[in-house]
Amino acid sequence: MINKLCASAQTALSGIKDGATIAVGGFGGAGMPDELINALIEQGARDLTLVSNNAGQGDSGLAALLKAGQVRRILCSYPRMTGSHVFESLYRANKIELEIVPQGNLAERLRAAGCGIGGFYTPTGYGTLLAEGKETRLIDGRHCVLELPIHVDFALIKAQAADRWGNLTFRKTARNFGPVMAMAAKNTIASIEHFCELGELDPETVVTPGIYVKHLVLRQSSANLLNQAG
Repeated sequence: MINKLCASAQTALSGIKDGATIAVGGFGGAGMPDELINALIEQGARDLTLVSNNAGQGDSGLAALLKAGQVRRILCSYPRMTGSHVFESLYRANKIELEIVPQGNLAERLRAAGCGIGGFYTPTGYGTLLAEGKETRLIDGRHCVLELPIHVDFALIKAQAADRWGNLTFRKTARNFGPVMAMAAKNTIASIEHFCELGELDPETVVTPGIYVKHLVLRQSSANLLNQAG
């Protein structure tokens, strides 16, 4: 019987090795899988390449992962947001590598990986430092840059609900990069609020099919309520 629900976040993340490429969902705080990030810090994998929308804020979440010295390189759209002091200090000390990826390109490069597309041409970034060293072409009168897919080893995302097969639904803007990261990853680990019986989820609301999901982790608050009910 297929049941992708794990006993703990530590169990779900046990397969992450040093040097892995990890995509982490979230747009600011919306859709950020904080429990999975904290478990990754505890797990201790290092020399990681991180793919995310931003480089963390304050001292928690992604910022805490960076502060722990576990990330060697980061691909993101907004490395400097309000409160991004951890990333800034690491970057100025040459302790972390950065590749800035325009937000639309980030989403499309992840989607391309999941769809098996070898690359795509876009006018975004042409004539800027972001296009240096990349192939360009003139297409329909517009100069375009070749962008390659971003394949990742693991995706850590936050969803609202799942059944034991791993079919996922999301809550509003918390969806953000979660679905395309799940497509691009060899292994997707989803933090969920509700664990449903098969058939309980309306198929029309399922955004990410279970074929893209390897492990589910019930968020601690929900797990505690479930244990109390039992």
